[in-house]
Amino acid sequence: MLSLNNIEVIYDDVILVLKGMSMQVEEGQIVALLGANGAGKSTTLKAISGLLKPEDGEVTDGEIIFEDQPIHNREASSIVRMGVFQVMEGRRVFEHLTVEENLRAGAYIRKDRGNVGKDMALVYEYFPRLKERRNQTAGYLSGGEQQMLAIGRAMMARPKLMMLDEPSLGLAPLLVKEIFNIIQRINQERGVTILLVEQNARLALGIADYAFIMESGRIVLEGEPAVLADNPDVREFYLGLTEVGKRKSYREVKHYKRRKRWLS
Repeated sequence: MLSLNNIEVIYDDVILVLKGMSMQVEEGQIVALLGANGAGKSTTLKAISGLLKPEDGEVTDGEIIFEDQPIHNREASSIVRMGVFQVMEGRRVFEHLTVEENLRAGAYIRKDRGNVGKDMALVYEYFPRLKERRNQTAGYLSGGEQQMLAIGRAMMARPKLMMLDEPSLGLAPLLVKEIFNIIQRINQERGVTILLVEQNARLALGIADYAFIMESGRIVLEGEPAVLADNPDVREFYLGLTEVGKRKSYREVKHYKRRKRWLS
């Protein structure tokens, strides 16, 4: 469904962030994109969704192909209409609108206005708390409820590919588990392909069908989640575990072997 081929991204004409980034997302899968802060994960999503320009970023080399069509030179509005929707980091909602108004905003690009109500009912089925608060101003929702609203608004656009940037950020563990279960249901029940950027590698690998690990603007490892989770380097550096199961912080990791696998 999606292919990034040797992408380079530069900010402000001088800062090189992505350096030959290549990866693929197969239709119907949940694909996790993991890596430390500053690795280039969010920049990758913005390159796909066309949101680099407002931040003075630009794809300067390579190509991004979605369903056999190049999209790296398209406007963000055009990319959304093709079926690509990004849920931004930080639970960005329209704070002065109600929950229901936020959801209707997600359906703005749709031409089948008669089905909007049906899809809103579906969102409320996935997120019952949103239904309870449908007439409440979004700015007064809890952090978890705002994250649910951001995902629900994305669902209203009927995306083929939904990209989620750090959906667990700042949320309580029980709420994170609930949201990840719903993400998995959306993928399995609605057939929505998911590209998931997440700091919590353990959670992401637990629901993903395939995973990529970034470092310094490039993919350094990729594979099936179970294989990556058993990799000693991944366990130590990204999951915080030593061989004997003792937890380690990233700062305590003294050495990390970079195992690059360049994609043709």
